[in-house]
Amino acid sequence: MSEQEITNRVQELESVSGEQINLLPEDEAAQERQYCVFRAGRERFCLSVLDVEEVVEWPGLTRMPLAPSFVMGIFNLRGGIVPVIDIAFTEGRRPDLTPRHVVVAAFRAGEEQDEVRVGIAADEVMGTHATAEPLMVDEAPRDVPHCGGMLRHQDKLALAIDLRKLADAFPVPVI
Repeated sequence: MSEQEITNRVQELESVSGEQINLLPEDEAAQERQYCVFRAGRERFCLSVLDVEEVVEWPGLTRMPLAPSFVMGIFNLRGGIVPVIDIAFTEGRRPDLTPRHVVVAAFRAGEEQDEVRVGIAADEVMGTHATAEPLMVDEAPRDVPHCGGMLRHQDKLALAIDLRKLADAFPVPVI
């Protein structure tokens, strides 16, 4: 069917139904987005599923000497070394409670730079959550430097992680 034939058919349908037919995609603000929601310490966090590479069960970590306190260690994920950070370390996570999962995220720090992979220690992964609501940016806590907004999830709020801000707040040396 040619473009002209489609236009004629749409006009014909509009005249019959009396309603305007919109073939364009919905407004970008109304498009549904998906987030991976997890808990680290007492706080809920979320990441866009586009940023999440995968979620793995807690691996055997190799500790790094002289690493900052938020770096729990590194592990090998299919030939790539992934540093694991604990974003709940400021809450005084009990050292005898080992997290259960690692949320592996990937992002580009800059246009010319390579992709950065980082693992985030998670006590519980709640799954994915799809919503058309935009993130609540204005209500985001100012004292959490890696927060890019908040998301409503099951009548609670989850802090949306901005990976670039996370890399600034938790500088992990390039391995």
